[in-house]
Amino acid sequence: MSQSGATASMNGGAIHLSLQGKGGVGKSLVASLLAQYFMCRGHGVRCLDTDPVNQTLSQYKGLQVKHVKLLRDGGIDQRGFDALMETILTETGTFVVDNGASTFIPLWNYILENNVIGMLRDSGKKLYVHTVVTGGQALADTLKGFKSLAESIEERIIIVWVNEYFGQVEREGKEFGDMAVYRENEQKVYGSIAIPRRNPDTFGRDIEEVIVRKLTLQEAITSGDFTIMSRQRLKVVQREIFEQLDSLGLI
Repeated sequence: MSQSGATASMNGGAIHLSLQGKGGVGKSLVASLLAQYFMCRGHGVRCLDTDPVNQTLSQYKGLQVKHVKLLRDGGIDQRGFDALMETILTETGTFVVDNGASTFIPLWNYILENNVIGMLRDSGKKLYVHTVVTGGQALADTLKGFKSLAESIEERIIIVWVNEYFGQVEREGKEFGDMAVYRENEQKVYGSIAIPRRNPDTFGRDIEEVIVRKLTLQEAITSGDFTIMSRQRLKVVQREIFEQLDSLGLI
């Protein structure tokens, strides 16, 4: 899969939207890693959490996340989407937006119906859609989510995070890049990031503790609460993820 592309550092910045219709597959983790990456690279970032049910990203105190309400009286508040776009269009900087599974369909429909992608482009901004494909029981659902996103657009703006935390991303002996669903939509994919499955007793436990405590990797690496070897393993994870993001030319 190609991971190259023109730089996104346009006049008005970029919007990185973490979007997947299946919950519990690492969508908020992806949003947090994106925010950490931009911060580590000295790039100003604004974090928005639009999940009406589980405000996971908002729990990362180190990211200074703003929660945006998209529900009212038990239903979707379309005006809430307007307010979200108002913020993105009128304020500068790079935005990382984490969206909940429950608002996946209405938010994406809003983006399509209102030609948000074109409007952002005309405003000197670029939208990237980050979606997760994971192994295990959620493989079929996450592939379906990727397919629905890709088939609804013409632009090459999707960044796929291949998350093997729950198992290898493989179907009938084919990895994601060889699957028909990818081949049929390859022109919509801007790039991909691999989150490989690691030793669950070392890397796995370290990452799980970071996630549970809602720490950034840098906070954990500089914390005295983690052992020397735990911090070393977290450095490895941070370096590998950030190097992959560097290769996409997002800054």
